[in-house]
Amino acid sequence: MESDFFVKLKQHKTKMKLFDVYPLQQITPVKGKGCWIWDEAGNQYLDCYGGHAVISIGHGDEAYVKSIQDQVRNLGFYSNSVINPLQIELADLLGEVSGYPDYRFFMVNNGAEAVENAIRLASFHTSRKKMISFNGAFHGRTSGSLAVTDNSKIRSSFNNDHEVVFVELNDTDEISQLMDHEDIAAIIIEGIQGISGVVAPEDVFLQFLEKTCDRHGTMLILDEIQSGFGRTGKFFAHQYANIRPHLITIAKGMGNGFPVGGVLIHPDIKSSMGMLGTTFGGGHLACAATIAVLEVINNKGLIKNALDMGHYFQDRLGGIPEIMEIRGSGLMIGISFDFPIKELRANLLNDGVLTGNSSDPNILRLLPPLCISKNEIDTVINKLKIVLNKINNSETVSISK
Repeated sequence: MESDFFVKLKQHKTKMKLFDVYPLQQITPVKGKGCWIWDEAGNQYLDCYGGHAVISIGHGDEAYVKSIQDQVRNLGFYSNSVINPLQIELADLLGEVSGYPDYRFFMVNNGAEAVENAIRLASFHTSRKKMISFNGAFHGRTSGSLAVTDNSKIRSSFNNDHEVVFVELNDTDEISQLMDHEDIAAIIIEGIQGISGVVAPEDVFLQFLEKTCDRHGTMLILDEIQSGFGRTGKFFAHQYANIRPHLITIAKGMGNGFPVGGVLIHPDIKSSMGMLGTTFGGGHLACAATIAVLEVINNKGLIKNALDMGHYFQDRLGGIPEIMEIRGSGLMIGISFDFPIKELRANLLNDGVLTGNSSDPNILRLLPPLCISKNEIDTVINKLKIVLNKINNSETVSISK
């Protein structure tokens, strides 16, 4: 059943129409609080997707809202042509919370831009241009970030001229061969692959990449855009492997909905005037939003909560016989079924639970806010069991596309 918004949109005659590229779920959120959202009709939904893992500290957190309100009241924006003490405050706090106080920090507007700048820095530093990425990788939709993304359907001819080699995840032999015979600027890898279906590199593979990159003078780029900011039960997913990459890209949960991104940069990588730049990146509102997110994560112990609730979630999911495999860490969870989850996802939404999909049609993704509670997880489990029972008995709501 279509929402009132979609019905009105089809009936409304406008001069300018939206560029139709997004497959939309039949929900129009108008309000959010904690792990819950409400649509225009007042229906309540438990948000287990967080808008692609963007909502980290929860919808409408009071300290977060106040920080943005106070900042916009004083000064909403000025460019990087002036001194912005908030950037310095943010860098100090981020270094402390993330465990990278000796790294430098460059702010941008989103994840794709973070990846673009990380790739450029790697090329600047090594004077090389060839990159290694991985099968199933997703790093963004701008030129360089799309070139290292494993999806030919969204890559235009313009993006195909970059020198990128795609390798199977955890394949040490192919990496070794490439590194021994090619001048590689960087290896870029996600802390956990999200869009491909919550696929994690092995810890020993990440450790191998670190050693191999150091030996060959190659930069190791960790894309923590989806898996960072506490989502996996550590600040960064790669910290489970006890490695320190040269460049770390961040975004999504960093701003809890405010568009912001950044790159953490190893101290050996030198800067020079004008080598990077952005108009809006690091603006006053972006800094205020990110500072608030970090403070809430610290004050409410949300990294530990992500770890604890992730274990609880996986334990509860383990009791559902239809589930073939449970993937991920913390609150970055992929659930594998032996059937496409499109109908399951639509019926969960109809029963008040918003979830995510992936490029694997059989994987359901769960990316709830880090503040989710056991009671809320129990609600998800109960709803999932009800919907699966309906599917088994052919009682689900039909979907048109």
